[in-house]
Amino acid sequence: MVVGYFLYKFSTLYRVKHGGGGPGEKWEAPPEKLITTGPYRFTRNPVYVGHIVFLLGLALALRSLFAGLLAVVIAVAFHRRILKDEKRLAAVFGEPYFEYQSHVRRWIPRVF
Repeated sequence: MVVGYFLYKFSTLYRVKHGGGGPGEKWEAPPEKLITTGPYRFTRNPVYVGHIVFLLGLALALRSLFAGLLAVVIAVAFHRRILKDEKRLAAVFGEPYFEYQSHVRRWIPRVF
C-alpha cells in the first residue's frame, strides 16, 4: 500500500511540476509539456499504476475479495480513461508522443 501511495503522490506532483496543467485527470488544464522523465520513463501512467498498487495492497491487507474485485473494476475503468487520454495527448503533442509511446509501456514496463 505504501509503495502504491508513494508512486501515486510522487507521480502527480512530478507531472504538475514538469508538465504543467492541473493535478487531476480532468482536461480543464491540459499538460503544457510532454513528460518522459522521472516515473514517466518507466510507464506512461504511473499515477494510475500507483493507485492500483495501493488498492491491491489494501485488498491484501484486509484479506478482502470484494476489495480485490473493486481494484480490478477500477483498473478497467482507468484503462478506458487512459485510451481516451492517449488520443488527446496524441492530438496535443503529435509525433513526440508517438515516439514516447513506442518506447514506454502503458502499464507495466516491458509488459503492457
